[in-house]
Amino acid sequence: MMNAHARLVVASSAFTHALPPNPKLSSSIRSRCTPRRPSLPMPSLRQLPTTLQATKTLHPTTTPVVTADRAAGSFAGTDRFHVIDFHHVEFWCADATSAAGGFSFALGVPLAAHSDLTTGNTAHASHLLRSRSGPLAFPFTAPYARHISADDDADATAAASNCSPVVPSFSADAARRFAANYGLAVRAVAVRVSDAAEAFRASVAAGARPAFSPAELGRGFVFAEVELYGDAVLRFVSYPADTDVAFLPGFESVVSSSECPDYGLNRFDHIVGGVPDLAPVAAYIAGFTGFHEFDRVNGDEIGTAESSLNGLVLANSSENVLLTLLGPVQGTKRRSQIQTFLDHHGGPGVQHLAMTSDYLLGALGDTCAAARRGVDVLSEAQINECQELGVRVDRADSGGVVLQTFTKAAGDRPTLLLEFIQRIGCVEIDENGKEYQRGGCGGFAKDNVIHLVKSIEDYDKTLDAPVRVAS
Repeated sequence: MMNAHARLVVASSAFTHALPPNPKLSSSIRSRCTPRRPSLPMPSLRQLPTTLQATKTLHPTTTPVVTADRAAGSFAGTDRFHVIDFHHVEFWCADATSAAGGFSFALGVPLAAHSDLTTGNTAHASHLLRSRSGPLAFPFTAPYARHISADDDADATAAASNCSPVVPSFSADAARRFAANYGLAVRAVAVRVSDAAEAFRASVAAGARPAFSPAELGRGFVFAEVELYGDAVLRFVSYPADTDVAFLPGFESVVSSSECPDYGLNRFDHIVGGVPDLAPVAAYIAGFTGFHEFDRVNGDEIGTAESSLNGLVLANSSENVLLTLLGPVQGTKRRSQIQTFLDHHGGPGVQHLAMTSDYLLGALGDTCAAARRGVDVLSEAQINECQELGVRVDRADSGGVVLQTFTKAAGDRPTLLLEFIQRIGCVEIDENGKEYQRGGCGGFAKDNVIHLVKSIEDYDKTLDAPVRVAS
């Protein structure tokens, strides 16, 4: 059995060895989990007015100052628009089928919907993975051949004139450049909001750089985007609570086979961007969202003897949408692991995705002795199991226990990592008497972070190419 340190880096074979796209693997998954369906009519797209004005809202228009000493509980109502939760994270890639198949097998998240040639979409192929246990959703989107889906070539555009992309902001040429530049990478971090058009207008009025103006997709869906960092965008999606749409209008539901595994991953806990300079990016995002500072870590607190990083977490008022930023510390013995990301990614981008599980130990160790939400104390046996699986455990000063572990890089480049996290405790009761867990329970326990940084640094060392001596 691997020791705890090695297991921390590798996580479990089910989560890491199958992550690189594998066409043969994904084809078998597709045949088990994706029956063919009749084509659906393409949705109509109506662009909303793009006049940008400061609109009246119920929220303050002042920008919350990003400081290290502000308490999380004092930010109710600072959001510039109502954010409900994470909605999805979209990958742009060269081949959506193979990328989605690898992630489906590795994460136990089945194919739930698609939009491609079989549904009448000649602009792009999109395959949506969605957890059986919660709202966790990953669409993978890829362009078709240039003469089918090109944006600029007149003949190609005429040939494809009867088809608009189901993901309205999709650009085939931009997607090709994105995949060539970044490899396996996240294009969009999507949040569900009460009103996507209002979120866009309020954001741009507060300094956000517009990426895609609000558009109605039909069935009550509204879609808009602003720039986040690098070539990643923050996507706003709003729709009726009683919708029966599979994902976005134009996507067709598919029925998953019971053969697909389920590791209990249920939602995004936080999404992390790697940036070269932390302060201006944090000020930009906090400025247009109104999100407050949830936590921060400084290099001198969590650094190792050889490298370090700085981090800051921004949160919405309910603290269930956490946007983390990490930046490198320069002048250390080794380059920061965030600098490694920036070098290989080619600039700022999404550095890792943290996903929650209500039974992390079971997900990693294939055992029923899983920790459960609402249990404030882990048994000695569970602590021992965490050590065997390489899972870090820490109790936060503010209450709650946090279990965390990372995988290796999800693709060939040492860029995108996946994190699995379980938050235990912080159970509260809403006005209807229903129990729920407070957002961000346990925070980002620094003891966990210190050990995780060291383990990823050690993994980073394995990527150093040996010096070749000329004979």
